Amino acid sequence: MSAEPLEIYLEEQDLGRSLRDDVRTGLTARPKWLPPKWFYDARGSELFEEITRLPEYYPTRAERSVLQRRAGEIAELTGAKTLIELGSGSSEKTRLLLDAFTRRGGLGTFVPLDVSVSALRQSTAQIATDYPGLRVRGIVGDFTRHLDRLPTGGRRLVIFLGGTIGNLLPAERAGFLAAMRASLEPGDWLLIGTDLVKDPSIVVPAYDDAAGVTAEFNRNVLRVVNRELGADFDPEAFAHVALWDPEREWIEMRLRAERPVRARVLDLDVEFAAGEELRTEVSAKFRPEGIAAELVAAGFTAREFWTDADGLFGVTLARAA
Repeated sequence: MSAEPLEIYLEEQDLGRSLRDDVRTGLTARPKWLPPKWFYDARGSELFEEITRLPEYYPTRAERSVLQRRAGEIAELTGAKTLIELGSGSSEKTRLLLDAFTRRGGLGTFVPLDVSVSALRQSTAQIATDYPGLRVRGIVGDFTRHLDRLPTGGRRLVIFLGGTIGNLLPAERAGFLAAMRASLEPGDWLLIGTDLVKDPSIVVPAYDDAAGVTAEFNRNVLRVVNRELGADFDPEAFAHVALWDPEREWIEMRLRAERPVRARVLDLDVEFAAGEELRTEVSAKFRPEGIAAELVAAGFTAREFWTDADGLFGVTLARAA
């Protein structure tokens, strides 16, 4: 069965407008910031794939080990007819679940949602080839805006992997989980991956690797702004910084100006003093009781919580109450 034509709710002009709005808002704020979604052009996606293979970057390996052990159990517990993946990318880890559902039988439809038309077209075509009995419906959309476009009917399992929920600030997270619950029917399921609080000596190197791949990934946001908005930032004028915030229990990635920097972007003259920082990502780490409480507050019941053998990463299976 070939993949169905993509359902597109996010056009190129929407992305362009969103980038302009974020750049104008973030670069005129004090302190300055840009959201992490703008790391991910083609080059940024390649760099992130490289990051996931680095020895310091444990989350991908740890989450995959959980799914390898628990995929069959997830298929049995949920009995899902439709599997929906938010921020799907290449859907690599999802294949562990697709394999388990294929063995069990009963899954009819796979719905990956992602902002990238090209990545989604490639991944849906490949999955449709590899799982010929499966209906594959790709949705081009933003998981913070288009949850109301998810297909209805049948028992659904939504998966949100990779610890991506940690990139949302607490208020954003609460809003996302509430919107997620509103888009589901009672009895539908949510599978969510969360990086866990641990010693900073493990966390920080995952965001500041010895090979400098994460530093290149971080600076890529400036290259995206340069290319898409005709800006003239010098990415090499910024050092990569990864800091652990013990109070909020999150990592902040920043770009620190190593000298005074002046750049023109849109109709703005943007200036950085030497040492001034631009926040590019927050990556919250969770405690099991914390993520369970957030899910309950949004209208879910946390049913199962699993970790890898080293307790680095958690996967929660919750049900819409």
